[in-house]
Amino acid sequence: MGKDRSGRTDKTTVSSRAGRVEAADAVCRERGLSFTAPRRSVLEILLKQGRPIGAYDVLRQMQRRAGRRIAPPTVYRALEFLAAQGFISKIESKNLFVPCAHADHPHACVFFICEGCGRSIELENRQIEQLFDHDANSIGFRVCKRVVEIQGTCLECLSSASIKQAKPQKGKLDTDDEQGRQS
Repeated sequence: MGKDRSGRTDKTTVSSRAGRVEAADAVCRERGLSFTAPRRSVLEILLKQGRPIGAYDVLRQMQRRAGRRIAPPTVYRALEFLAAQGFISKIESKNLFVPCAHADHPHACVFFICEGCGRSIELENRQIEQLFDHDANSIGFRVCKRVVEIQGTCLECLSSASIKQAKPQKGKLDTDDEQGRQS
């Protein structure tokens, strides 16, 4: 059994995913909502990915699982439902979807999106939320939706890039040395 990036075994990761799906099912029952098979499947796919993905990627995976064609509106309705219930978030700038890291309560979050590997990290930041509320109140503005997305490079990609940069390129040093001696 392999390990994920946190060092947990795959079994732990799957169990965690299954727990999140069951928690979403329980929340839907509490709210008197139906957690349909397509909704469940979309959430499972997003949880399994480990990075944000688009609706058509979800659609392809659902079709592969079902072994039949599924209409795009089925996926879009499921994504819309899951987002409305707070189980997933949409990364607006990329039109991608990702499971919500804090689905147990409503919150404003900040997405840090890596341009290298495409992963996103969701952080809940109460200070930013309070700042937005304060600024909105000061101008009499009613906030309907907050989107805070920061694009850059994650630590893993930065480390990988610095390792690549630190390796000397074959032949380049020799050429530079030769040119240096000739000057």
